Amino acid sequence: AAADPVSVLSGSLGGGSWCNEHDTIHKRLDIIEEKVIKTVEHLESEVKSLLNIISETTSNIPVAPGTSLIDIFDGKY
Repeated sequence: AAADPVSVLSGSLGGGSWCNEHDTIHKRLDIIEEKVIKTVEHLESEVKSLLNIISETTSNIPVAPGTSLIDIFDGKY
């Protein structure tokens, strides 16, 4: 019968605890990555919503004739 390479490898390195720790770390990193992605998506949505509110609000402000408009972003965005 052929030996299982994983059990042979883990046996030669003093047990499989290092492999279990490695898997646990990767699972935790996957969870953190998923949370970061969801947070970034939520923040992008919030920023878009705020920019839309700002755009709608500024477009509804009456401007007196002859008043110069100020670009609060200084043309950078």
